[in-house]
Amino acid sequence: MTLNLRVLSPNRVIWDSEVKEIILSTNSGQIGVLPNHASLVAAVDIGVMKIRLNGKWSTMAMMGGFAKIDSDRITILVNNAERDVDINPQEAQENFRIAKADLARAEGKRQAIEADLALKRARTRLEAINASPPVSKGLEPD
Repeated sequence: MTLNLRVLSPNRVIWDSEVKEIILSTNSGQIGVLPNHASLVAAVDIGVMKIRLNGKWSTMAMMGGFAKIDSDRITILVNNAERDVDINPQEAQENFRIAKADLARAEGKRQAIEADLALKRARTRLEAINASPPVSKGLEPD
């Protein structure tokens, strides 16, 4: 059995295919989704989504949004997202370094909040390209 996963940003379709399982970062923690999952709507946090397809895991940096899970259909509307294979490691590392420096020099509450969000986004991009595959206990491989 598979899940139909669609990840959409305002200007493009990021993912649209069948998958075996996902692990999604929501505002209330991580959730794993397998076929026949209970229906729900969740706020997607800035974080890494893990996708299992054909016995292999891939990752995606998610920049916040909403997910609708309805049985075997998952639709995720995001502000932005990047697949691990589309992230340039050197650029991601440089963006992280700049975001850390910006947070250290932030003056005032607003600037600190914006710098903290930029750092969280930069860290998520690095995590997406450095993520190790999760361990599924009790699940058979594809």
